[in-house]
Amino acid sequence: MRHSPGQLLRHATVGVLALASIWASCGSPAAAPAAPPVPEADGITFAQRYSALQHGGIVRAANTSITCRAQAPSCSGAQAGGAGVNGDFDMFYVDVDRDPNTYNSSRAEVRLPAGARVTYARLYWGGNLRVGEQKPSADNGRVLLAEPGGEYKEVIADTAVGHRVTDTADAFQASADVTGLVRDSGPGLYTVAQVNVAAGGSAAGAWGGWTLVVAYEDPAEPLRHLALWDGFTPLRSQAAELRLRGLDLAVGAGARVGLVAYDGDRGTTGDSLTLSTRPGSGATRISGSADPAGDVLNSTISGPAAARVPAYPNTLGYDSDVFDLPEGLPRAGDQATVRLASERDAAWAGVLFAAFDARR
Repeated sequence: MRHSPGQLLRHATVGVLALASIWASCGSPAAAPAAPPVPEADGITFAQRYSALQHGGIVRAANTSITCRAQAPSCSGAQAGGAGVNGDFDMFYVDVDRDPNTYNSSRAEVRLPAGARVTYARLYWGGNLRVGEQKPSADNGRVLLAEPGGEYKEVIADTAVGHRVTDTADAFQASADVTGLVRDSGPGLYTVAQVNVAAGGSAAGAWGGWTLVVAYEDPAEPLRHLALWDGFTPLRSQAAELRLRGLDLAVGAGARVGLVAYDGDRGTTGDSLTLSTRPGSGATRISGSADPAGDVLNSTISGPAAARVPAYPNTLGYDSDVFDLPEGLPRAGDQATVRLASERDAAWAGVLFAAFDARR
């Protein structure tokens, strides 16, 4: 099923803000204009957000919004990819834009083939509101987004925000359709600011970040089944699944699978990302050089090379990973199920996406 441009843009709510009216640099809720009301749910079942059968693929840009304070002796080692989890540190904001009107900001590159046409783009953001400080949930449903070389524009969530309070955390994820902006702006470095995350230290730790998922059409690429699913669920109580049926997938067909999750701790094993292509055929575990099969939720932004600012190998609580299966699909089948689960990590799942080569 291919969405029409009207369907894709119907819920987009991207508007320009004067920088003088953006949140104050300290992030104080008193300094922020009132956010529009956005419906919330403490759990959102994973469901299809977008699908298409077209020549092209899916790419993503992503980055963290918070990291450890540089004063901590082990912070630089953890940021560089060493051991360390967010609960070990006093965490503070990443802020790369040198704009006094924003208190967190980070950048990442959308890489598209020359001549590709964007058919869908969605921005996801989320984090923990309760660490050393408590952030109000009123600002969960908005962020600032700047296209390559552009100025910040306010983005408002266009669907229910997943928001759940537990004994140790106050977690959320929001998202919005930004197809028009990304289609007009094309590839390059995108900046996202003012993700509503809390700084400080706690046993649960601070976490937060953003991911921009982009589907594109390119006549030079294979015909592919593209799928984007999202939801909001704590993985220790319920797995997240992407399910496609009515397919005709061949052995060795090209495949790309991606995920977004929150508060995955490096070194806490029991995480799994699996793919199956027909009932009873068994599931194949998906892993990568930066994501071991038993610890895929290990605070990484991994996958095809793309620029990030900053580019920490250990994001201390934010996962946005892309896996290309080097030998293609291990089995033929008429369906595809991608399943993300965790036995021990107190992680939250937000996004799954996939691209599978179709039979010609």
